[in-house]
Amino acid sequence: MTEAAHYNMHDAKTHLSRIIERVEGGEEVFIDRAGTPVAKVVPLVRRVNRTAIGSLRGQVDLSGDWDSAHTNDEIAGDFGISA
Repeated sequence: MTEAAHYNMHDAKTHLSRIIERVEGGEEVFIDRAGTPVAKVVPLVRRVNRTAIGSLRGQVDLSGDWDSAHTNDEIAGDFGISA
């Protein structure tokens, strides 16, 4: 296994795009301050990749009163929005 890449603060700011490309490729990258690692940049693990239109087809039920005034008022209340 290869050793993780380390960047000092200045190089991390200068080469952020390059660091992100490496992380997207599955690598972990450490950012150091004065030679001491202070942060680790790791790839996000998505539970589900929903990039296509219709990716939830057959999994969402929008029947019944899903768009009724009562339901909308309840949702607005949940978010602290008065109707």
